[in-house]
Amino acid sequence: MGHSEENSDVAARQKAIDDWLPVTGSRNAKWWSSAFHNLTAMVGAGVLSLPFAMSNMGWGPGATVLILSWVITLYTLWQMVEMHEMVPGKRFDRYHELGQHAFGDKLGLWIVVPQQVVVEVGTCIVYMVTGGKSLKKVHDTLCPDCKDIKTSYWIVIFASVNIVLAQCPNLNSISAISFVAAAMSLIYSTIAWGASINKGIEANVDYGSRATSSADAVFNFFSALGDVAFAYAGHNVVLEIQATMPSSEDTPSKKPMWRGVILAYIGVAFCYLPVAFIGYYMFGNSVDDNILITLERPAWLIAAANLFVFVHVVGGYQETQVFAMPVFDMIETYMVTKLNFPPSTALRVTTRTIYVALTMLIGICIPFFGSLLGFLGGFAFAPTSYFLPCIIWLKLKKPKKFGLSWTINWICIILGVMLMIVSPIGALRNIILSAKNYEFFS
Repeated sequence: MGHSEENSDVAARQKAIDDWLPVTGSRNAKWWSSAFHNLTAMVGAGVLSLPFAMSNMGWGPGATVLILSWVITLYTLWQMVEMHEMVPGKRFDRYHELGQHAFGDKLGLWIVVPQQVVVEVGTCIVYMVTGGKSLKKVHDTLCPDCKDIKTSYWIVIFASVNIVLAQCPNLNSISAISFVAAAMSLIYSTIAWGASINKGIEANVDYGSRATSSADAVFNFFSALGDVAFAYAGHNVVLEIQATMPSSEDTPSKKPMWRGVILAYIGVAFCYLPVAFIGYYMFGNSVDDNILITLERPAWLIAAANLFVFVHVVGGYQETQVFAMPVFDMIETYMVTKLNFPPSTALRVTTRTIYVALTMLIGICIPFFGSLLGFLGGFAFAPTSYFLPCIIWLKLKKPKKFGLSWTINWICIILGVMLMIVSPIGALRNIILSAKNYEFFS
């Protein structure tokens, strides 16, 4: 008798923790909320650096890399949606739970969690910088004669908004933020390519390499691959998004989830391809690493676009609440299960405020936006989006050797590993080169 009471106590405590944690707190999301979450997680600030990436790759390779990435990441996303409930009666609500099922409890954690943390914390930091820079651009565009305000101060303003929004308890509670953020990404992407068309082709536009030497050209190409990988990285939060959906034997969560993913991916193509191709076509190799900075006129429209980027990045940081939510989930799980803190609002407010403040400080220290994207994109996003799902699929599903599924997965793995190796090299070189004329707390 005592034993079963003990078991039910453990189960009750676990359920209380699950109901409190941000990922498993609510399971009544609809397919369209999956579309918003996925679109916001995928279409981030990375889209604005795509014309710059194109200028480092050239027309043929650039278009190939962009379209191939769209296809590969859609395929690996489908794999993850399929694997969410591959064990009857169990749901892998977090990426690392799927990793542990594939590689064992210890190794699974070590393979997935460090990459996930780098991706999610890295994205939070990049979003801090982007949010601050976008606000500064709005201010400078609308008031060119005003006193110049340092980017650092704008980053602090951005962080304070996020400290408030970070207190949303779980993923479902930010569906409205996610919807607004998804709408913003569609709007500012459209403004980016619309304003480019409106401005017309630059006089003496040049599509040749911007590099001064062949070594330069190679490293810039590597770094551009990382920019693309960063743009296509929503996989880190896909299982967490699916965890918010109801599921039964008749209607598994993968059906509504996949419908949402397809809609999100159509949105991704609509945002990425026109921005990348039209932006590059209009400006050639004179484009900045953020296309909205290249566009100066019409002033009100560019200010509006930067404001939309700011709103999206707030949602994206909350999306980092879909990006930060899994980090909060990890921290809060650790605090409650390992350090035996009681689940409480005070615990939540303290941990989340400290987290946002830390990402703010790091963001203020390292504002070299473009190279950071390439480095993070290659180092951490490539594995989790391009090839880790394929490795898990091969391990768990064991498709026939040299069959279609086996071959496709191995192609993705080889391309993904190459991406992971070469893009951080290019980006690291760019960071070192730009460090010469770089001031802390600028």
